[in-house]
Amino acid sequence: MSIASTEESLNGPPRSPRGANSALFTPLAIANGGITLKHRVVMAPMTRNRGVPLRCESTPENQNRVWVADELVAEYYAQRATEGGLIITESILPSPESGAMPGVPGMWLEEHARGWKLVTKAVHSKKGVIYAQLTHHGRAAIPHFAGHAPVSASMTPWSTDEKYPYPPPFTPKGVSYADSLVAYRDHPPVAMAVEHIHRTVADYVRAACMAMESGFDSVEIHGGNGYLVDQFIQSNVNKRTDEYGGGPEGRCRFALQLIEEIGREIGEEKVGIRLSPFGVYNDMADADRWATYTYLLREIRARFPRISYVHFVEAREDDVAKSQSLRQSWPEGMAFDLSFARKILGPTPILSAGGWNENSCWGVVETGKTVDACVFARWFVSNPDLVERLRQGRELAMYDRGRFYGPTSKREVGYTDYKTRKEEQE
Repeated sequence: MSIASTEESLNGPPRSPRGANSALFTPLAIANGGITLKHRVVMAPMTRNRGVPLRCESTPENQNRVWVADELVAEYYAQRATEGGLIITESILPSPESGAMPGVPGMWLEEHARGWKLVTKAVHSKKGVIYAQLTHHGRAAIPHFAGHAPVSASMTPWSTDEKYPYPPPFTPKGVSYADSLVAYRDHPPVAMAVEHIHRTVADYVRAACMAMESGFDSVEIHGGNGYLVDQFIQSNVNKRTDEYGGGPEGRCRFALQLIEEIGREIGEEKVGIRLSPFGVYNDMADADRWATYTYLLREIRARFPRISYVHFVEAREDDVAKSQSLRQSWPEGMAFDLSFARKILGPTPILSAGGWNENSCWGVVETGKTVDACVFARWFVSNPDLVERLRQGRELAMYDRGRFYGPTSKREVGYTDYKTRKEEQE
């Protein structure tokens, strides 16, 4: 097992320039040179469950399934926007089938577009850059919320006892939170027919076009973390024997088709993709990740040389240590890092979500390094001025995990009520 040492992952490479002198605060061209970021501190896509229901009335039998962004969501993103800084939105659902987690906005109705226009306008008022992340949950969309059976590449049930952590808005009286949870394995997915796959690609294309019309600078396809695209990519879920299954060529077809079709409509340079080659979240366990991801990245580089970027979720040290299937799926002695991706992708920008903090981010994006930008998640939650705190070498405010997700009666709590350092001193 080869992964960054604990000391380096916590403190960053030795003698790396910090603060304003770091390469984190140098420009980066993405979108095939169409967009130049002024720094390399990127806000990660994070589900926050703070959307508002399109229909106000909801009952256990007739629950809200359509959620939209509003002024509070716009305020949240604007608080974290900086001049020339990239923000990637939370997951945006391209269709009613994609998922119905409470508070997660979509992009298939005009009401969705109106809400997201508030967000893009607010971010652009700060001269920021914002990408819309399009996500289909696949078999992770529990019918408890979606109102229909989940779909996936195959009818593969979950192998774990994982339960969905959000009870419905109206849990029956007298039923405890624990008893209201829904086990994924109790709801095996329906395998998507080829026509269904084509229709889903069309849903993504429509959502991407609506995103551009709503003022987004570009879109990101969520191809990782065990959601639908990842379910097609990974062999433990995808058991198909047609053109969308079998070896890497078939299993990667859906992901590549999404890039191609969305790129055809809005421009290849306006499409990015997120991948998690080392991920085990949502029961992912590809048998040969090396073969799968080297094939996928070679195809991306050859077929889409103008792609905006490839955004990776880095290997987690505890996942590598605990997951035998992950270790067995990677060549012995080969590092669990993105060096393989850099060799394949060449000049294509690589964004890295690696659990970065105020110590580990320094020295990561220097010339000749594998990574071009550091993607921060939870520290952006509790530090709306994260970019300036890093630039000035200021202490970061700690986040409260218990306030990450909604829905909640006070949507602003843990969302827009974190203070900047300047506000803390007032």
